[in-house]
Amino acid sequence: MLFRANVNGTWREADIWAGVSLLSALRDDLGLPGSKNACEQGECGSCSVWLDGVLVCACLVLAMQASGREVRTVESLSVEDRLHPVQDAFVEAGAVQCGFCTPGLIVAVTDLLEQEPHPSEPAVREALSGNLCRCTGYAKILDAVRLAEERLESAG
Repeated sequence: MLFRANVNGTWREADIWAGVSLLSALRDDLGLPGSKNACEQGECGSCSVWLDGVLVCACLVLAMQASGREVRTVESLSVEDRLHPVQDAFVEAGAVQCGFCTPGLIVAVTDLLEQEPHPSEPAVREALSGNLCRCTGYAKILDAVRLAEERLESAG
């Protein structure tokens, strides 16, 4: 079947099997490896993307459900060779270890800060509750959120 979606601001097409996930279509058919395939059950958040502006686990969405719609991935955040402030904050805070969960966390943090520029600590924890990290212990991730908040405020 023909999959066609506006992915990161560009209409993209791929001939896919009707039962393939959006995650597989993005990674395997469209060459966008940023979203990671970890649990395939919507439990870890590593595959988080925006579908029509709503944060979803791409492993739980059939690609054909996203056809004709807007999909935004972690790859959309950096501009040319410049990291997005959230990406930069993760690097600076040392919130990146193995890197497997990082794209999903960056998408979740970006989503949170786009909706709520100054979230409370409980709001941050709630926003990140769908993302699992087995390396950092979360303290540095929380530091990265606050650093990203500061950077976005000074850039805005």
